[in-house]
Amino acid sequence: MSDFQNGLQSRKVSDVCQEVIQSQAVLSRDQLARLLAIPERDRKENVRAIMSEPYCQLPSVEVRQGVVAEREAYPLAFDPQTWFVVLYEGEEYAGYSFVFKH
Repeated sequence: MSDFQNGLQSRKVSDVCQEVIQSQAVLSRDQLARLLAIPERDRKENVRAIMSEPYCQLPSVEVRQGVVAEREAYPLAFDPQTWFVVLYEGEEYAGYSFVFKH
């Protein structure tokens, strides 16, 4: 499990959308597979090149002390109750997690 996931599990972090950006956004199996192959600390634009706008923006978090990270959520097309959440620190891809809305 990545530090991102461990950090979020050790704190109470809200997974409620702050702002819905694209209400029809979903992530396909192909997109998910491509995203999982991107290494952490790659450029944000490389991640965004794979997918369209996110479903929503989640509240920012501080995973590492003093570093605020943005989070974007994408429901999975094959399981809309499961969200793929991408974490960005500035212009870097910092990791991902899954949120289960069941």
